Amino acid sequence: MLGALTVILGAFGAHKLKEILPPNTLNIFETAVRYQFYHVIALFLTGILYKEFANKFMQWAGWLFIAGIILFSGSLYIITYLQTAEIVGYTGVGAITPIGGLLFILGWILIALGVKTRES
Repeated sequence: MLGALTVILGAFGAHKLKEILPPNTLNIFETAVRYQFYHVIALFLTGILYKEFANKFMQWAGWLFIAGIILFSGSLYIITYLQTAEIVGYTGVGAITPIGGLLFILGWILIALGVKTRES
């Protein structure tokens, strides 16, 4: 479902939002979609790897990717909406984005630890 949502949002951005958003705001939206798609693939990879490396690192990696999508991409979608609606005073939303990015990084580290744990 998350992958389908990503494709829908990407198509919406490429066809409809492209007509109404200024380039800077469209770039924010496209970044959200791109990172969401990367981490949908990461979730798929995590599920495949979990079959062979069933451990808590893999489980946590999956949860961190989901949380990262919500915080990173979700905050960028909110910023896109707020800028489009010309709602001011949303600077706090931008502070959430790096937290989501950190969760992505931790998820990738946990995948590496999960694979390494099996090797030991």
